[in-house]
Amino acid sequence: MIIRLNRYSWPLVVPVGFALAIGVLMVYSASMALARDSYQDSLYVIKRQLVWLVAGAIVFVLAARLDYRRWRRLARPLLLGGVTLLLLVLIPGLGRSGGGARRWLQFGPIGLQPSELVKYILVIFLADILSRKQAVIHRFWEGFFPPLAVTGFLAALVLIQPDMGNAVCILTAGWILVCLAGGSWRHLLLSSLPVLPALAWLAISKPYRLRRLIAFADPWADARGSGYQIIQALTALGSGGWGGVGLGESRQKLLYLPAATTDFIFAIVGEELGFIGAALVVAAFLFLVFQGFRVAAAAEDLFGRFLAQGITLMLGLQAFVNFAVVSSLLPTKGLPLPFISQGGSNLLCSLLAAGVLVNIAGSISPAVSTEAPPAPGWLLALRLPFQEDKDEE
Repeated sequence: MIIRLNRYSWPLVVPVGFALAIGVLMVYSASMALARDSYQDSLYVIKRQLVWLVAGAIVFVLAARLDYRRWRRLARPLLLGGVTLLLLVLIPGLGRSGGGARRWLQFGPIGLQPSELVKYILVIFLADILSRKQAVIHRFWEGFFPPLAVTGFLAALVLIQPDMGNAVCILTAGWILVCLAGGSWRHLLLSSLPVLPALAWLAISKPYRLRRLIAFADPWADARGSGYQIIQALTALGSGGWGGVGLGESRQKLLYLPAATTDFIFAIVGEELGFIGAALVVAAFLFLVFQGFRVAAAAEDLFGRFLAQGITLMLGLQAFVNFAVVSSLLPTKGLPLPFISQGGSNLLCSLLAAGVLVNIAGSISPAVSTEAPPAPGWLLALRLPFQEDKDEE
């Protein structure tokens, strides 16, 4: 068998495969009008997406076969490489701009968005450092500060691009992971006090971000300007009804809804497949998150446990933010939907992360201890059971 599958890994492969299948269908459907208008070839976008999907499938299989413990040895070199990529993006002439942001590096015909890769590099680094510092995680300077300082630094580099959506995901996932690792609630509270006002200031410091907040509060106040995109998304979702208008029959994809193949593809899912189709997509991600934490609970060492939690958090947070933005529950952010949205970097990195998660699941022994170790106070209810690694440093 190409991948080692067991009762923990099968439930991960199924929702990922379902999301990929929906992604191919919806990118094909949503891109036809745009591709015909821009490239005189209605299949242009889906052909490129299929190439990325094949590459992503290869990466997924390789990651699922590679012992996840090897990533631990690469944690620091990967972090250094990730920081380097984020800095290269900021250099004029090297970083490629688009949509008012400099987020891409171009390697011939291939474009890479480093922030997508850095999210999972951070997870590997945090899994390593948190597993090493379990004995001192309750001490601020020794155990608590280092992982959050690295998280904040990477988030700041991503924010400079600017990419507030990914920066918030990085901060949130890092904060929650330290929380799950046993960080003191006092330290967690104190560390959040300066961050929240800073994020609030950043949200209103740029005119386009302020317009997004105003559009979020009342998109119809500027229906042809800042509120246009969310109105078109809501129109798509609302017109889908229970069963949808039919695959390929979307009206909003006919150049009405901006980013219909990327950040707002979920609106096209709701329009063509209806409430039932959209609910199945949401259910697939909820099931993936549940199974991801189930794998973390059964992981045989601390590094595997934190790595599984971090990957699950990143995938789950990105999907949640995408769903919330498209349905106008959050202000507009440029975050694609994992496995479904058009885009090579997001698809490749999501499949890499899913492959690592499958490897952790496949490494779980059939007989796993369910005895939970002591946990600090309020965190006891959040800690998931795991089998301690006797060789943990």
